[in-house]
Amino acid sequence: MFNIVIFGAPGSGKGTQSEKLIDEYGLFHISTGEVLRDHIARGTELGKIADSFISQGQLIPDDLMVDILANVLDSNQETTKGVIFDGFPRTIPQAKALKKMLEERNSKVHAVVGLEVDDNELVDRLLKRGRQSGRSDDNLETINQRLKVYHDQTSPLRDYYLSEGKYHSIHGSGSIDDIFTTIKQSLERADKD
Repeated sequence: MFNIVIFGAPGSGKGTQSEKLIDEYGLFHISTGEVLRDHIARGTELGKIADSFISQGQLIPDDLMVDILANVLDSNQETTKGVIFDGFPRTIPQAKALKKMLEERNSKVHAVVGLEVDDNELVDRLLKRGRQSGRSDDNLETINQRLKVYHDQTSPLRDYYLSEGKYHSIHGSGSIDDIFTTIKQSLERADKD
């Protein structure tokens, strides 16, 4: 299995690029945001707990997210060439928990695709997405809180994965296809490591 973490601030294009990676490499996409929104929409117990954090712009507790991901991964492990983790990990403890969970399954994270986009562009993208999709968490107050949480808690992952030799910095502005071409070139190098 070839496992990728797609990493970046809210609005950096993780979902868009994940779709292209799925089509190109036949990978299974695990989006923590989609998994959580599904639980919220269905009104599950997990959804209620998750919503209490998400509506405040906060991260879901680590142990809860690892359990959710392990369940999704185990359900799809036999039918996939690899996985794209989208929206997880978001903290160094989560990265360590993901590493442990994958090691227990004789696997690992092979590459981390880091989409790097300026904050002003991120805010513009998220406000536009909110107008188009009606997502309630794409409003200026929540966006600013999510970016603050990202910078405080998630951006240190860049250095963590750089130290492991897995981080591939990708300039996340420009055309979707140009960004994807750069990602593919980085992954081809990672696949040879």
